[in-house]
Amino acid sequence: MKARIEDISYALPGAVVTNDALHEAHPEWDFTQLEERTGVSQRCIASPDETALDLAETACRDLDLDGVDGLLFCTETPDHPIPPNSCILHGRLELPETVLALDINMGCSGYVYGLELARALIVAGSAKKVLLVTGDTYSRLINPGDRATRVVFGDGVAASLIVACEDNEGILDISLGTAGKLHDRFIVPAGGTRLAGSDETRMEKTDKSGNVRTDEDIVMDGFGMLSFVNAKVPVSVKSLLESNKLGLEDVDVFVFHQASKVVLESLQRNLKISDDKMINNMNMTGNLVSASVPVSLKIAIDAGQAKPGNLALLCGFGVGLSWATALVRL
Repeated sequence: MKARIEDISYALPGAVVTNDALHEAHPEWDFTQLEERTGVSQRCIASPDETALDLAETACRDLDLDGVDGLLFCTETPDHPIPPNSCILHGRLELPETVLALDINMGCSGYVYGLELARALIVAGSAKKVLLVTGDTYSRLINPGDRATRVVFGDGVAASLIVACEDNEGILDISLGTAGKLHDRFIVPAGGTRLAGSDETRMEKTDKSGNVRTDEDIVMDGFGMLSFVNAKVPVSVKSLLESNKLGLEDVDVFVFHQASKVVLESLQRNLKISDDKMINNMNMTGNLVSASVPVSLKIAIDAGQAKPGNLALLCGFGVGLSWATALVRL
């Protein structure tokens, strides 16, 4: 028994923030350089009363939920510390009480981690049809004056149906990795139980590059993250292919986490991936964290870039630090 991705839906907030709008607010920012490095010209931003849970409900209602017996919700921006988003979403969708519901606190590698958990539930016989929800409203964690993150990230949520299938199709293999000693390369220092929120943690500071943040905002070491990606992701990709007696040439489409144009181009050069196999479609959405891979895959499917029967390599990487790579027969 194996598992496959049966369907994907996603929901983005209605408010669109363009680079022109950001430039009006920050005329000192060089958007020619920023757009060239990030590959993002606009991003969708949630309204103050809109959360990842709300977007998740919208995305889920576009799917056939009949027979769902498992619900996994991967997010770093839950509505409440307690209870989990998965349980609240379970209630909103009026799913049966026999449906298991579980939250996963993961970032940009979260979709592939979620695939592995969904697959494990199905293979173990604990579920037959898993609703995997991934996404965030990262704008809540970004200081408006932080050029390093404000330009890159957008808000959004994806919902995927993972179902049982025959042995020769679907999710073929998954590899996961963690570099916990590098956790501070991408972190929100305050707001948890280690360092509770206070007037002091909400004080804005300006770094040597002119980025404004508080200790309750995302602090990202951009160079450190790029170094991490280049060190871990190509090795993970090649290792997974080799263990399945496959080469890069056997893959029809590569769907990496849409981190930034610089990251995607670096991976493409390193792995020598041709343009026709490399998915790069973050221009209108920005970096969608754990929704990035499924949204990118869905856009590619709808555009005919990824077709039924194709061998797809999916790879997420980021917060943790962590990475996750999957081989999937679409």
